[in-house]
Amino acid sequence: MGKTMTRKDIFLDLSIDDDGFGFSTSIADALAQAEAELVVLNDTVDSIKKLKPNCDKLDYALAASSGALCGVIDIFLVGKPGESPLGDITDKWFANRTMDFAKLFHPKKKNFDSLESALRFLENEFKVPYDQTGLGDAGRAIFDLNAKNHHFKSLAHNPSLLGLFFSMLDQFTNSSHFVTDGQLVSLQKADEKWELRGGNVPSKLFCGFTNWIGHLISDVAGSQSSARAGNRGMGIPSPLWTWTNDIIAIKAKLGLSVTETDKAMNELALNIFEKGYDTRFQVAQAIPVFLNDLLVRLIYAIRRLFSYFSETPKADRSFALMWKKCEPFSNPTVKRMLTVAHGTFCLVDIGDAVGRAFIEGGGSFNAVEFVLRLNVVGVGRFTISLYGETKRAISYSRAKREADFASKEITIVNNYIEGLKILSLKYDDAHLLMFIDDFEKSDAYAEAFGKSSALAELRNVPANKILKSKSDIDKFFGGK
Repeated sequence: MGKTMTRKDIFLDLSIDDDGFGFSTSIADALAQAEAELVVLNDTVDSIKKLKPNCDKLDYALAASSGALCGVIDIFLVGKPGESPLGDITDKWFANRTMDFAKLFHPKKKNFDSLESALRFLENEFKVPYDQTGLGDAGRAIFDLNAKNHHFKSLAHNPSLLGLFFSMLDQFTNSSHFVTDGQLVSLQKADEKWELRGGNVPSKLFCGFTNWIGHLISDVAGSQSSARAGNRGMGIPSPLWTWTNDIIAIKAKLGLSVTETDKAMNELALNIFEKGYDTRFQVAQAIPVFLNDLLVRLIYAIRRLFSYFSETPKADRSFALMWKKCEPFSNPTVKRMLTVAHGTFCLVDIGDAVGRAFIEGGGSFNAVEFVLRLNVVGVGRFTISLYGETKRAISYSRAKREADFASKEITIVNNYIEGLKILSLKYDDAHLLMFIDDFEKSDAYAEAFGKSSALAELRNVPANKILKSKSDIDKFFGGK
């Protein structure tokens, strides 16, 4: 039974072969088919529950509280570069990981004396032709490069796919590409001593990729000169802001004009980078966002765990059922709680960023201060939640239409099943049609005819049409 009801006649089929007689009835078949269809329809109605969140007031309150708490953590412990307690922790973490990476490539030297010595080793080990800093070279005059901005302006220093492309291009062609003042410029024969290692193209590709990764790691914690001076140094740009370089580079390669908006966004990204907004600070921003996500999932799981133990008898408990009820990943309820939590986090964070921007600007809006304090990771996570909510709302709308139609079909199928049950009682084939067995015995014709007559009367066959004796049957099949 699908979305259309088809008329099905009730018939009885008697088959005779050498081994005996066979009988089948459409009532039993129709009943079994209708019951199977009822199971499918019920599953369709139940499927809508997987798309609809089941949050109560306490769920919403706890999710909002988590978002507000993590927003406060972001304000006081992340803040902006140079004033970030969590940023100091991530800076130290990246410095330690850089030293670990250096030890990996220099196993004979078990320990480096300092970050400076590790950076010196990595810079010598992973040389590239595009590392102009503007300190006494052509970069200062041509590209307006200096020690603070060359990691951002140099496209090969960007941790992105386009950065990898330009790194390979620069290494193969001994060149250096930069974005400055909204233009893509290149320096040919950037390093007279440069030669990419490798005897063939595949080996050169491997060496080029290794150089790119190794050089990025050597720059992520700053330069050896900044480490020597005890400064934080300039790391590599945040992957979430290098797109401003990518747009200008792509438009330049395609011959498209760069708009003033493109230039303004690129200048803004450069300004925040020069103030310390790099990959290390971006990781510090991710900490309260990750904590918010973790707290909400933990709250959801703990509440459902208490509910499971209070509602489920001890004899019926199992780990599989408990996990099905408590798992905080794939159900719409916890996803709705995450949307509320991350939305609250963004409200707190943006409110603080706007306020600090006006304070820093002396009454006017300071865009750089706003962006420095805006948690882009949190905004991105909230955007993902909103996308999921929109997608689930569309799916729910479609599923609800199907479920409503299935509910109507269930009513029809239930009525149909009740009718089949009435017919099965009225036409008691199992009892009245046992004459088939009697036909197998030559000395039981009389009793068999009696049962066939009773069956015909029960089915309202006219009296003049009922075959009541063997002679009537013989005349019927003889054509008399």
